[in-house]
Amino acid sequence: MTDRLPETENWVRMSGVSRRAALGGGAAALGYALAAQPVSAGAITTPADGLDAGMLSFKASGGLTMNAYRAKPKGKANAPVVLVVQEIFGLHEWIKDITRRFAAAGYYAIAPDLYQREGDPTTAPDIQTLFKTIVSKVPDAQVMADLDAATAFAGTDGGNAKRLGVTGFCWGGRITWLYAAHNPGLKAGVAWYGRLVGQPTELQPRHPIDLVAQLNAPVLGLYGDLDKGIPIADVEKMQAALKAANSSSKIIRFAEADHGFLADYRPSFHEASARIAWAETLGWFGKYL
Repeated sequence: MTDRLPETENWVRMSGVSRRAALGGGAAALGYALAAQPVSAGAITTPADGLDAGMLSFKASGGLTMNAYRAKPKGKANAPVVLVVQEIFGLHEWIKDITRRFAAAGYYAIAPDLYQREGDPTTAPDIQTLFKTIVSKVPDAQVMADLDAATAFAGTDGGNAKRLGVTGFCWGGRITWLYAAHNPGLKAGVAWYGRLVGQPTELQPRHPIDLVAQLNAPVLGLYGDLDKGIPIADVEKMQAALKAANSSSKIIRFAEADHGFLADYRPSFHEASARIAWAETLGWFGKYL
């Protein structure tokens, strides 16, 4: 099923965030990935008022002490858990801000550093180097295990891991689909412009299109028609597969959006599409979690 949605009320008001000017030259100091510079002056920041937010660590697969950014509402126990999966640039300031946005909406949100074993993405001078030296070396199986560990930790840290959701962006959008097929306890997922098809490799043996029949929870896919890396044909192929499987998952396409349309710190940000997609995300999690 394809949904094309009109504009709605301002998404910034709905998400409870405020705007700030971020100096492009100071992106590293602000915690953004170097590969993502320059940072847009329209970047959004979400205050931590009323939240318990910050970096922490937990035991991940293989005994690793994994770093993560966690945000949760102060004084609210047993909040539903949302795993926030980083985009290709890693766990940087925008992912932390997204985590706070979910906490501001009432969720226990945690974003683990899923590249931690492979390296620091902020040291990569460009996206090609980042992909070659870090991203291409991250096994899907490792990521699934690390998300399982983050879920287990959240359940001991005030979150309700039985009401579990996952969302991810770009690299993390693909991971969202995979995790929905991996974890039978997952209740819902939201995949933002994640790759759907591809050639199998040793570290990435399957892609979302291969796992449609194995999804354990409904996934909302959010894709832009102007995305050059994920062509409309791939999205339509995934939509057809979901329909054939009689899946409760669905995809919403945005005619004027490119890849990364929620990323307000980059030129790819498309506010009209972003505000609708954010509202759809909160509605999806509100329904299933």
